[in-house]
Formats: sequence, C-alpha cells, structure tokens
Amino acid sequence: MKTRTDAAELIRTLTYFEAPRPEALPTRLANPFHAAPPGPWGLQAAEALQQRLRETPAYREALWRPHCGKMFGVLVVAAQDGRVGFLSAFSGMLGGAWTADGFVPPLFEPLARDAFWPAGEAELAALEQRHVQLSREADALQAQGPVHSLREVEARRAEVEHVRAELSRDLWRQVTQGYVIPNARGETQTLAALFAPKPPPGGAGDCAAPKLLAYAFRHGLTPLELAEFWWGAPPLGGRRESGAYYPACDNKCGTVLPFMLQGLAVELPAPAATVSAGPRVLHEDAWLLVVDKPVGLPTLPGRHGPARDSVLVRLQARFPELSPASFLHELEPESSGLLVIARDAATRAALQRQFSCREAEHRHVAWLDGQVEGDDGTIDLPLRGTAQASLADCVDARHGKRTLSAWKVLRREASRTRVEFVPTTQLPHALRIHAAHPLGLGLPIVGDARLGREDARLMLHAEALAFVHPRTGERLSFTSPTPF
Repeated sequence: MKTRTDAAELIRTLTYFEAPRPEALPTRLANPFHAAPPGPWGLQAAEALQQRLRETPAYREALWRPHCGKMFGVLVVAAQDGRVGFLSAFSGMLGGAWTADGFVPPLFEPLARDAFWPAGEAELAALEQRHVQLSREADALQAQGPVHSLREVEARRAEVEHVRAELSRDLWRQVTQGYVIPNARGETQTLAALFAPKPPPGGAGDCAAPKLLAYAFRHGLTPLELAEFWWGAPPLGGRRESGAYYPACDNKCGTVLPFMLQGLAVELPAPAATVSAGPRVLHEDAWLLVVDKPVGLPTLPGRHGPARDSVLVRLQARFPELSPASFLHELEPESSGLLVIARDAATRAALQRQFSCREAEHRHVAWLDGQVEGDDGTIDLPLRGTAQASLADCVDARHGKRTLSAWKVLRREASRTRVEFVPTTQLPHALRIHAAHPLGLGLPIVGDARLGREDARLMLHAEALAFVHPRTGERLSFTSPTPF
C-alpha cells in the first residue's frame, strides 16, 4: 500500500504525456543492451528531458564544464490508471548530489550511507597522507641513509597500504550491502549478492536504467520503453557525444539488469542452439581438469540462469564441487578449445600466478579478415564493457583493465591472415577487440558478427595450453587441433 509520501514523490517524479501519441504503445521492453535508437515514445520523453536540461541554468553550468557531461535516461511507463508518462534519471551524482527534483532517487538510502561514509573517507584520506609522507622518507633514505632505517620506513609504508586496502574494502562492502535491487517479480537482492563472490565494480547500481526500473517497480508502474543518452561535455576519453543515445553498459549493468528484468516482457536475444557433444575431458586428477570446449557451448551458465547449459553445468554432474570460480579462463560460446579448471582454491591461486607471470601459456589461433601489417608484436589495451559496448567504447584509458596479448602471423592468404595470439591477461572478448580495434591489429576475426561480419563460425580456437602442475611439479602440455 502506497503512503502519502510515496504518492507525493510520484507526482514530483512522473511526467505524463499531455496527449496520446498516434503510435501504439510497445508490448514489451526493448533489449537495453541493443545499440538501436529509441522508439517514438522514448524519443519524445528523451527530447522533453533534454529541453529541460537546456533551460535550467544550473544544469548548463554543471554539465558543460570540461569532462563533466553525464548519462541520462528516461523510462516510458504506464500507470495503474492507464495514463502514460515517463520517469527521468541521471547516472551517479548530479551537481554533487545523489537526488535532484524531478529525477528518481538512487537505489540506496543516502542518510544511511552518510552514517558511515564521511568518517570512512576521512580515515582513508589520513592514511593516504601518511602513505605520501612515508614514501618521501623512503625516497630520501634511498638517496642517502642507513639501510636499516630504509627498511623500517618501507615496513611502515607497507602496513599503511595494508590498512588502507582493508578499510577501502570494508567501506565498499558496507556501501554495496545498502543497495536494494528489485526485479519485476517482486524479488530483491543486494548489489553485493548480485556480483558475489567478486566485489561489484565502482558505480554499479548507479546508472540511469537500474534507478528507473527500481522506481517503476516500487510504484506499480509498467515499463514500456527505455532510452539513455549522453548530455554535456564529452568525458575525458571522448567517445561520447551530447544528445547521442547509447545502450546499457556491460561491466556494471550487464549483471544488474538481467536480474531486474526477470518477470518482465523483454526483447532479449534468442537462445543459442543446443550443443550435443562435449566438453571432452583431456586430463583429470584430484587438483585440476583440462577440457576441450566445443563451439557454441558457453563456458559458464550466467549469474541469473544457473542451470543453463554450459561447460560448468555439464561437468558438475561428475565434479559437483566445481563452481564459476574454478575456471581460470572463460572462452566465449562462439569460440572453442582448451580450458584448465582448478578443483580447489590453492590450485587456482598457483595457476593464476603462473599465467600472470607468463610461466604458463594459453595459445589461440584465429583467421583475421584482411591483411595484417607486420609479422608479430604485442597488443596492450585497457578494456572495459567488452561484451556489449561498441568497439570504440571498449578501450578506456581511465577505467579499463589492462589486457596484453602477444601475436604472430602464421600464414597469409589473399583475403585473410592466420594469426597466433598468446594472451597474458584473460578477459572475455579481449582477443576479438585486440584483433578488430585500430589500436590493435585493426582487422576483425573472421565470423565475428559483432565487430566484423558473419561467417560459418567465429574463427577463434584455443589450440594449446601449457603449465607446471602445482602439486606434482610436472610440466603439462595439451593441444587441440584447430577445426578451421
């Protein structure tokens, strides 16, 4: 039952269309991750919000400062009385505040956060200042000073770093427990639970789309059409144009929105065809597995479909202790090849160290659509939002995760090049981006329907795997013949 406070808040936040549009209302919400212009209802709502942003001096001043633009969103909704209107939201904060008149609120209670966040921030700032001071002392002692004094200062600095990291993790844990994420079925999850066992990335839950959907569910409004656009000065890395529409981000909303949309009619991609064979187990012992994944089979089932067909689900019939955390790498459904899977935490940590130190190797083979310039090299790109973002948006120098791949030309043909990739870091879709991006090789992998053009399949295969067994010390090598 709604309270008077809820009703008053809804009046301030929901804008009704003055006259019905000639176009029929959508019967289901469009896929928020699909890069397509909004429908007529969403377009009218977005243009109304954009006009408001133009006419409000405070927003003009705040959003057009260098690098201070922001993502905004509108959600067309049907009220219980049949009237149609729209809600408005902004990502993160606007003008240094989490709330603003006419916009839906955040997914947490600001007063509850204020009870612990300012004190935590002040403590972190004091630790940062102490760390800077100790770093200066260490620099001075390195130039001239007793070795034992330098070691004492470095030990104190390391302790400050440890305390600072622990405090930062504790604060973020408190923050993420305060986000309550609802879905269309009436279920709720905390932000921390949605991303578990990993911590949520910064800004998760603060995008416009989750705010809009949560508010609609809370007030009994039916979501009909969503549109998100950038407004104001471009961000530091560029790649955003004021007034342009963009799909939901993958690195944050890719986990949050699938849960929120459960119980709602949504135009989602058709499920992949069933794969009858595999994965083939090449090695099995008490500590690890090596398997050969067929093309078309996902490595993991997805957070909101834990029983969905995948390598993990098929292996759990024989190895029930396995979980998503057991996998050292994740191959995309469209690719194929070798995977190593740890059966306990100690084995996983040891294997991770080998791959990060380049003592282990995971070699991939791909056909690229065109002629590669040069014969070999290394690609070093900071990536984020790799699953759904446009190619340009995948590379982000400020917020991206560093990804490295060595490459070598194996063979050249008239219209394509066979290339070997050896990634040092593992991130889904990274090799596809390394191949297609202008800062990489500038050529998409053959069959990459997202970044290039369709073919019989994605011509990417994990052909070889080599590492030292963490328990036996034996060097193990495996190969899977490339099927193309």
